Amino acid sequence: MSRRAAPGRQAGVAAVEFALVSVLFFTVMIGVVEMGRLLWVWNAAVEGTRLGARLAVVCDIGDASIKTRMTERVPQLTTAQIIVSYLPAGCDSGNCKEVRVELVDYTHATFLPHFDIVPASIRSMSLPKFSTTLRKEFMQSTGNPVCD
Repeated sequence: MSRRAAPGRQAGVAAVEFALVSVLFFTVMIGVVEMGRLLWVWNAAVEGTRLGARLAVVCDIGDASIKTRMTERVPQLTTAQIIVSYLPAGCDSGNCKEVRVELVDYTHATFLPHFDIVPASIRSMSLPKFSTTLRKEFMQSTGNPVCD
């Protein structure tokens, strides 16, 4: 004869198992979502530098629309984080060879809960310096609809 447990002895076991498994499941799920957000921000930063470099090679040197259009594309950016360099240093539109656009001090704020157990370095991650360099093209805004 087999002995069976009384029906009341197993009550609540499923809830306890769900509680144990759900902690792990939701931790992994939040991590996957945050990684996806980080990769999206990373891609937006790369595309922002490409846009800035493309505008810098066809617009006037120091054109304000370069940084403005970059911050429109990536709203988390500030103009202080964008560095536009015309190479060689000190060149003008006649003798510049290249343009380099860089993003510096760019951080990604995660949506992780702000408990003391989550380190501050994870809640706000510093991303590496992004840069794009292109060769000189037109470098003149007059009559250029791209620079408007």
